[in-house]
Amino acid sequence: MSEAVRTTCAYCGVGCGIRATVTDARAVRIEGDPEHPANHGRLCSKGTHLGETVGLERRLLHPMIGDRRASWDKALDLVARRFREAIAEHGPDSVAFYVSGQLLTEDYYVANKLMKGFIGSANIDTNSRLCMSSAVAGHMRAFGEDVVSGSYADLDAADLIVLVGSNTAWCHPVVYQRIMAARAERGTKLVVVDPRRTETAEEADLHLPLRPGSDVALFNGLLAHCRAEGLADAVNLDAPEGFWEALGDGHDLWTTAQTCDLAPADLQRFYQLFAAHPCTVTLFSQGINQSIRGTDQVNAILNLHLATGRIGTPGAAPFSITGQPNAMGGREVGGLASTLAAHRGFGDQDIAEVGRFWAAERMATKPGLKAVDLFRAVGEGRIKALWIMATNPAVSMPDAGRVREALAACPFVVVSDVVAETDTSVHAHVRLPAAAWGEKDGTVTNSERTISRQRAFLPLPGEAKPDWWIVTQVARRMGLRTAFAYDRPAEIWREHARLTAYRNQGARMLDLTARAAIGNEAYDVMAPFSWNPQPFADRRYPTDNGRARLVSVAQRPLDAPLRNWPMTLNTGRYRDQWHTMTRTGLSPKLARHREEPLVEIHPEDAAALGIVDGALARVTTPQGESLFRAAHHPGQRRGELFTPIHWTDQQARGGRTGVLARDLADPHSGQPGFKLSPARISPVVVDWRGFLIVHGDAPAPDCLWATRVTVPGGVLYELAGTGEPAALDRGLPRGERIEASDPARGTLRVGVLRDGLLAAVLFVTRHGELPSRDWLIGQLHQPQGPQVLAGRAPGRRSDRGPVLCACFDIGLHSIIAAIRDQQLQDVAAIGAALGAGTNCGSCRPALARILNDMAKEVAHG
Repeated sequence: MSEAVRTTCAYCGVGCGIRATVTDARAVRIEGDPEHPANHGRLCSKGTHLGETVGLERRLLHPMIGDRRASWDKALDLVARRFREAIAEHGPDSVAFYVSGQLLTEDYYVANKLMKGFIGSANIDTNSRLCMSSAVAGHMRAFGEDVVSGSYADLDAADLIVLVGSNTAWCHPVVYQRIMAARAERGTKLVVVDPRRTETAEEADLHLPLRPGSDVALFNGLLAHCRAEGLADAVNLDAPEGFWEALGDGHDLWTTAQTCDLAPADLQRFYQLFAAHPCTVTLFSQGINQSIRGTDQVNAILNLHLATGRIGTPGAAPFSITGQPNAMGGREVGGLASTLAAHRGFGDQDIAEVGRFWAAERMATKPGLKAVDLFRAVGEGRIKALWIMATNPAVSMPDAGRVREALAACPFVVVSDVVAETDTSVHAHVRLPAAAWGEKDGTVTNSERTISRQRAFLPLPGEAKPDWWIVTQVARRMGLRTAFAYDRPAEIWREHARLTAYRNQGARMLDLTARAAIGNEAYDVMAPFSWNPQPFADRRYPTDNGRARLVSVAQRPLDAPLRNWPMTLNTGRYRDQWHTMTRTGLSPKLARHREEPLVEIHPEDAAALGIVDGALARVTTPQGESLFRAAHHPGQRRGELFTPIHWTDQQARGGRTGVLARDLADPHSGQPGFKLSPARISPVVVDWRGFLIVHGDAPAPDCLWATRVTVPGGVLYELAGTGEPAALDRGLPRGERIEASDPARGTLRVGVLRDGLLAAVLFVTRHGELPSRDWLIGQLHQPQGPQVLAGRAPGRRSDRGPVLCACFDIGLHSIIAAIRDQQLQDVAAIGAALGAGTNCGSCRPALARILNDMAKEVAHG
């Protein structure tokens, strides 16, 4: 066994430190790093099970041209030649890069340098445009620079924490634990502003289920209240003419409550909590950013904190928390089409100075195409060559059906990825095998500006290479050898750090001068550090006059439901999945919490529309349609739907949320508005339901509904369809068949044995119940006979139920049985008995709800 390697988690922007210990060729033990400042040893369920995702299943291991394996030289020469030809014939703006917050800072830097400094176009954008670019635009309008003003330490010191558009318990569980610890230790108050009653809202002192899109009205109303109470002013702030006067009309309590569709008493309580607690942190995420008015919503929050002095002191800050592991690093090196490197913009002086530093041959002189416009340009034929790195836009972009059409029509598409086949890479002319987490080396920056090292602890498999190496090799083949003469990530880091310091003189807060000359060994052992632990403590801002700016923002009228589109679609993440599941989809434990893509709908809406809980439903928008499993959820507002973002053609016949969302974007940030798509929903009638469990891997059966779930030793498909299910037989592996059928009940049960070991089981029913999958999964590749068709062990009458605690693989029924049999009285007792809730803590609200529901049952006899 090797020594533990200290690295950083591959998932969200919390940036948790990890200790990874290799135990076998492709096996690793994962532990939280107790010395890392972001998590102090804590991990969420996804981080805990990273060890299940480092295998070579579905990996792209060799360069591919079309469907044929190629050498690196041949593939790289082709990429360089096709990009040179497009630039020569159509100009630099005819090519584009679309990159990712999954890249390391060093990868990001060389890609940005190549496109903006030497190709001469700013047509490089990142999937971070989809999750936090409204925060970037808001910061720049208010502060003069994209600086996140909060830190995790502020959560420890706050007296009030306001979570806006953030299901923190699921999306940032380690931050959520920190909030819960502050509540337990200091009595910190918690307000959750979210249209949905999520697990996060369950633990709040106050939940405000506001009307989607009314956030500007909410925060303008609160600022108007603070002004009336003498708690706000514009001293040492730049306020535009008429700023305060505009808050005088239509921002009283009653009007604000009506606009936001909130109870006036709840709104009054929010006002009172905010006024009474000067140490307030407002933590906001995708519910604010992913809107066609996202930048205004960000500035409404920033206005409130600036005008009430809740910034720059411990426990007081507006705090944007990012979704990806290196969204911040990308922002620092200019990964967005709207910025240059080192927090610079496209002013004449910035262009000249970056060009001089790079000795650039042809600097970009204007912002490039943002993500939505970029893929629109691809579809219109204006982009002739496109390079996509470490992301899956055919799934994640809004109006994803049109994105797929654009990719299919593009003359030349390159995809660098770790996965052999994604919904995007099927359109690639060239696929380049990139290094995955655990194999690559560089830095990432988390949500609070802490820079950490990601270190390799596994060898590069096959012919995979780091992204920085791939970009550098293409640049050299384009005749740019001197400018891209890097041999290791440390060299790129030093250049990036020097650029942050170049002709800075305090003009920009991002300044890595102290780390610009470190040697290779110092880079290898570099400990996590923040480049500005307490920004704005001196109330000085990186603007021309050193003062922050209040920005006039007004609540725009909200559209009434349309006759043909009476519902509003909201989208978001699940607790145990990540983006398009290319990594988390490999983990059997993470797969079981939400096995299928659900459309959540209020029970009263479902009853009116004839949508049965657990049945299939079709969600339709003007952009497209997809199938989902319906889930009645009283936490949904009436008239609203929620679907997850993760499922792709690789995992399911339905569940594709990306095809549903509009491609409308915020005019300032270019961030798409995923949260407010007009929609409708209708029931889908099926003739039969079933499941298929296969040892090893197997393609999805050909039927209406098939959802792939990774299980220990194999794969599970949840199935449903119309007509006769006879075609499902074709998806069974070869072997000795055992079969039982009941035509009267419409049931079919088939087992396949190979050398006496169970290779597959297929269970189908038209009207009856299906057995639990857990026991059958455990029988895969075990000696079996006809008894396996019973679907359960002899005498077994119960199962663990749906997985509630993914960290320890504990099901709902097991938890209920333990509460009843051991007379457990609180969440801590459940943790002591079973372990549930003692790791990432994201299941604790659900545990508390179970206890509460069981207590009510006892009280009512």
